[in-house]
Order: sequence, then C-alpha cells, then structure tokens
Amino acid sequence: MRGRRIPLALPNTGTLHRKRNTYYLRGIIVITLVIFLFLQLHAFNFPESRDPLLTEPTNDSVDAILSMVPSVLHKFLQPKTRNQTLAASLHQNGTLINGMLAGGGVGGVGGGGGLVSFVDLYHPPNISEIKRQIAKYNDMQLVLNEYTFGPLQNDSVIIVIQVHTRIIYLRHLIVSLAQARDISRVLLIFSHDFYDEDINDLVQSIDFCKVMQIFYPYSIQTHPNEFPGVDPDDCPRDIKKDQAIIRKCNNALYPDLYGHYREAKFTQTKHHWWWKANRVFDQLEVTKYHTGLVLFLEEDHYVAEDFLYLLEMMQRRTADLCPQCNILSLGTYLKTFNYYTYNSKVEVMPWISSKHNMGFAFNRTTWTSIRKCGKHFCSYDDYNWDWSLQHVSQQCLQRKLHAMIVKGPRVFHIGECGVHHKKKNCESNQVISKVQQVLRIARKSGQIFPKSLTLTVASLIKKTKLRKGNGGWGDRRDHDLCMNMTLPIR
Repeated sequence: MRGRRIPLALPNTGTLHRKRNTYYLRGIIVITLVIFLFLQLHAFNFPESRDPLLTEPTNDSVDAILSMVPSVLHKFLQPKTRNQTLAASLHQNGTLINGMLAGGGVGGVGGGGGLVSFVDLYHPPNISEIKRQIAKYNDMQLVLNEYTFGPLQNDSVIIVIQVHTRIIYLRHLIVSLAQARDISRVLLIFSHDFYDEDINDLVQSIDFCKVMQIFYPYSIQTHPNEFPGVDPDDCPRDIKKDQAIIRKCNNALYPDLYGHYREAKFTQTKHHWWWKANRVFDQLEVTKYHTGLVLFLEEDHYVAEDFLYLLEMMQRRTADLCPQCNILSLGTYLKTFNYYTYNSKVEVMPWISSKHNMGFAFNRTTWTSIRKCGKHFCSYDDYNWDWSLQHVSQQCLQRKLHAMIVKGPRVFHIGECGVHHKKKNCESNQVISKVQQVLRIARKSGQIFPKSLTLTVASLIKKTKLRKGNGGWGDRRDHDLCMNMTLPIR
C-alpha cells in the first residue's frame, strides 16, 4: 500500500540568490562610498596648532628626515660643536698628536699626565666677552654674502627671525628657507637674545642668500643679576604688595593687574620683539630706508618652498582683493588643512593676535603707525608682544590692523617646547616629519605655486572684545626700557 504523498514546496533558490546578491552589492557600494569620502576628507589633513597633536603615525627617524632633504643641505642638520670643529682642525694639522697630547690616545682616551681633553680646548666666553662680541656685531652691521648676491633692493623681502637657544629647530628652518624659490633675493636677519657660538657658526654658514645678525643687548644672559635680568632685590612673584612695601624690594609699588611681580624670563620676549622691529625699520643702515615687506618668523617655524612666491602674489593683489589690508599672513594655527581645498585661497579679516602672529609681514607705512603708538605697546599689562600689538590696533591705530590670510599655510609651527610649553621630549622629530610629508604630497599633486588667488568669504566672527591683558608687565622699569628702544619721531 502506497503512502499518501504530501507535496512539499521547494525553495525558490533563484530568487533568494538574486536578492542575496543585491544586498551584498548594495553593502559593498555603501562601504566603498564611505571609505572614499573618508579618504577624501583625511588624506591631506595635517594637525597644526601651538601644541600639535598628531594622530597619524609618521616615520620620524633621523634617516627618514634626512632622506627628504637634498643632500647638499645636510650640512645644516649635522650638529658640530666648537670642540669637534677644533679637534678636527688639530687632527688635520697634525697638532693634536705631535704637540698638544702628551701620552695617551685621542680625545682623552688612554690618559697620561699631560693629556689635554677636548673640553680643555675650548672655553665658552664669559659675560664680559659676550657683551664685547654683541657690541662688535651690532656696530659692524655686517651683511654676509652681499658680494655674491648684490645689495638689498627696495622690492626685496626682509625676513627677520627671532632666535633664542633652540638650535635643532633653527637648523630645520634654515633647510626649509634654502629650498624656497627666490630665496637668493632676500635679506635674512637673525635677531638673537642669547649669544651662542654654535648658533653663530650655523647662521654664518648660510650660503644661499644675504645674512645679517643682530643681538638684543639687554638680555637675561648679559644681565643675570640685574634688571632686566633677575636682580636679587626684586620682589618675588607671589609676594603680597603690602609685604613687598615692608620689604622695600625694588619694584614693590608695581605688581601686575593680577597682583604678581615681574618674571624676567617672560618679559624678555616682548622686549626683544619691540627692539628688533625698531632696529630693523629705523636703525640699521642697510634697512632703515627700505619700504618693502618685512616678514617676521621665529626659530621654530618651517616654510613651504613657495612662501615667497605666494607672499609677493598677495602683495600684488592687495589693491583689488583687500585695499584695507595692512598685514599679510602666511601661517595660521589650523587643526587641519587640505591643499586641494586651500592651495590658492585667501580670506580677509581683522588681525587677531592668537591666530595671525605666525609668518606675518607688513611694510614701513604700517610700522610707522605702530611706532607712533609705542606708549600703548610698552605700557599694556601683558608680557606677550602679539597681544600688545592687538591692543595697539584696538586702542590707538586710526587704521586698524587688517590681514589677508592664506588658507593653506605656508609657514608651519614645528616647536614642541618653548617658553609656555614643556614636554618630556623637546627634540621630537614627529612634527618636522609630518610637515615634510604634507609638503611632499602638495608638491607631487601640483598644489603649490598657484597661478592665481581666490578670495573666499570669511566666516562671520564676532566683534573682537577688548581683552584684559595677561599681566606680567606691571613693572615701570619694563615700560621705560621698552620706550627707550624707540628713536624719537622726527
């Protein structure tokens, strides 16, 4: 007997297979689009701020950084102390073996009673000698390489670099300058507030343009135990005013607006900036009649190879893009930027000290207006030169400081450490490596040396409020020293 057959519905495998394939295909398309958009947004992003927070791994080894630098420029990156230089010279002349070392080996190895070590060969100058050297340099006003590159032209750019002690960053700045187009036409002025012969040797080895050194003569280094350094009779930072008056310390009557007394290490930077601006515009024979642009950089900056090209293009376009602009800014503290978006775009806005104080330029006309407001600069209770300059703009200038800013930065901040920022590793190559990579990508993709500039509409910014100063500048001695740096207006 046959059992009754029960019909079973077979699955429609063709339909299910087609639906499954459609789902897979849609999923793949969505994932592909997401990845594409992500890459477009982040392929050229570069974190850049006062304290760069890097999120992408980079090869920051010394060899990797050197590989990104033309071999002819490696000489600027290779540290060489005075002892090494002297020792090499002695070796070459046969003096080290034949005359100076009695017994033992080279460099203090294998000791003998008459052995002279490299440390004994070179002694850094004392304060008196440093003061003599500073006076000599400042009096000579020597322009190196002038015979090779010719005298300064009125349409040439003067670049003023404020230098302290961070020679590692300075080496990389010099390498970046050496690779810039038209660098042979500029005058580089290095303004030092610390006399260091290794730094001097580095600066004086520059062979790609005209070079000059000036030395701030009122530094802490040359006045360690007296104003403007730290006088033993100065009031401690945190002492109360009534206690300071009882103690009769030097500046008892003049704490800052927060009740603190001066700290020399903070006041020096503002003094130095004001001194060098006065020195370059009004006092140096080679520059005091120059009416072209003066660009301000610092030792921990790094420039793109088209920074001069773009600066001159911005200057030419000022009349039609921004007639009210009296400052041109090449560096901005952006967290990210994209050369595909920003390579040829500029925007205009009032100059803001915290955003536009890096790689900015102005001419003698702007300086003359600023100098007339010297009292506002020198008496404003803020130890920052840039905040003081913004105070001048807001409170004194008839024509406020207005800036044309390039949206794709041509000046980068590579300093990990400084007056305000201390980290465990102040010689990190990570930021330098990142800048090199970004500029390499921009170069290969044709995003530098734009043929034209495009003015973009700046995002609406609230009217800048008059800000309370950061203090640190209440001492009348600082006010007087600052004012005495400015020549009387004729």
